[in-house]
Amino acid sequence: MAKNIADLFEHAVDAVPDNPAVKVGDEVATYADLERDSNKLAHYLTSQGVKAGDHVAVYAKNSIEHVVAVLAVVKIRAVNINVNYRYVEGELNYLFDNADVVALIHERPYAPLVAACAPNHPRLKTFVVIPDVVDVDNDADISSYGGVTYADAIEGQSAERDFNERSADDLHIIYTGGTTGFPKGVMWRHEDFWRVLGGGIDFYTGVPLEEHDQSKQATEPRLVTFPMSPLMHGGAQASLLMHLFAGHLTVLEPKFDAQKVWEVVERDKVQMLFMTGDAMARPLIEEYESRLGTDRPYDAASLFVISSSAAIFSPQVKRRWMAAFPDGIFTDSVGASETGFQGMGMQDKDNISSDGPVIGLGPNSVVLDDDNHPMDLTTSVGKVGRLGRGGSVPMGYYKDPEKSAQTFLEVGGERYSVPGDFARVEEDGKVTLLGRGSNCVNTGGEKVYPEEVEMAIKSHPAVYDCLVVGLPDDKYGQTVAAVIQAREGMTVGLDELRTFLRTSLSGYKLPRLLTLVPEIPRNATGKAQYPRAKELALESRAADTASVTEGAPA
Repeated sequence: MAKNIADLFEHAVDAVPDNPAVKVGDEVATYADLERDSNKLAHYLTSQGVKAGDHVAVYAKNSIEHVVAVLAVVKIRAVNINVNYRYVEGELNYLFDNADVVALIHERPYAPLVAACAPNHPRLKTFVVIPDVVDVDNDADISSYGGVTYADAIEGQSAERDFNERSADDLHIIYTGGTTGFPKGVMWRHEDFWRVLGGGIDFYTGVPLEEHDQSKQATEPRLVTFPMSPLMHGGAQASLLMHLFAGHLTVLEPKFDAQKVWEVVERDKVQMLFMTGDAMARPLIEEYESRLGTDRPYDAASLFVISSSAAIFSPQVKRRWMAAFPDGIFTDSVGASETGFQGMGMQDKDNISSDGPVIGLGPNSVVLDDDNHPMDLTTSVGKVGRLGRGGSVPMGYYKDPEKSAQTFLEVGGERYSVPGDFARVEEDGKVTLLGRGSNCVNTGGEKVYPEEVEMAIKSHPAVYDCLVVGLPDDKYGQTVAAVIQAREGMTVGLDELRTFLRTSLSGYKLPRLLTLVPEIPRNATGKAQYPRAKELALESRAADTASVTEGAPA
């Protein structure tokens, strides 16, 4: 069998066509509904000349139509391109060009940006415009670039599943969030994507699944899952597809709002919640706690699995969650667009790490030493290396052989994906994730991993959120700088913070500069925007230097 994303979805459709598949607000689509509408949209794209291997971009918030669009693209063996809906004109132009997009499916409010970009991309000729899930009455003009509404596109199209045979080698591209530069298109074979991001390997046992294993389970009682991140990012997209393959119900929301999340959990009896570290976990638990002791607390009795990935889930926030949900199962998952799932740690309230997520490595995951050799985890306790994964790995970055060679390494005949995350080897074959090496601060020859310092800073009672960056320094090469968002009505000073941190961090890891900001720069999923944080810290340092210079005696 093909082990293709479209085939895996269709197996679930055949097993449980009448089961609810996706819910957004009050709107519910069954597996049969998704099958019908994605077949229709797929046939429309084909009628417009879109063929196997062509790149089709989806530019939308979370909605049922967004899900239909992704399925339609893979059904005709075209390549899905995810688009960040926060992009400005220059970023959109870059992506459309870099990804060689020939068709675009977008929400209507983005029509003015699409109209501005379209003339710059002669190969981009097909535009399907879906209604905005929030601003349903938006009627932005789509005529200037030949946009066709979603309703008109699928009207009269065949709902039949009469597509060409697919392949496990079909291409699926995930564009990275671009937190450390321009976004890069990670090229996955469908089967490899399924193995490491779509549940094709059992996350707990490491045993590979057969193609129909997930759909066979779809007839059993299914779960209600709620990934809160936007589908424009790889993690949420993978979560959705994995749950669709297994017949689960996935609840989506177009934007993150803490109060709305708990209302959805209560309304839909959500059992599994997926979030992105403190950026979501902190406002969620604060909203939940705000209703405790009132005559209307949130009813979240159905919730029993809380999973965090892609960002810090700090100890102090984690303890509050565990106090609120003492019977819950808490997991930290580690992975990247370039590696897929790398490992997971079950969290225990009596053994919460203060350094970073502690995980057990998944199948084919390794820690590489300075010579790119896999470490023996039993004899390397305490050593730090780069986290990598072998087995099912991407083919590389789209149109970027140089960066591909830096990330996808061949060692001893085995190919590894090594995007740059550092980890420390612990007892029992586990590792502590220390953070992305590209963000590592080298101060006087000592390496400082930002996430470790951020975890410590966040335990300060006046700190709501923070990022740690390295700034140029004449004496040490780099110096540690903290960009901090204080809690409302509170503040924190550098000397006070350094005194607070001395009990948990070595002296060279302590921040030497502090910048207070109204809000920490993060993207829509909560991932840190380190380049912007560094800009803020540099601006603050320059302003302080200018102030001192102006105040100096003549």
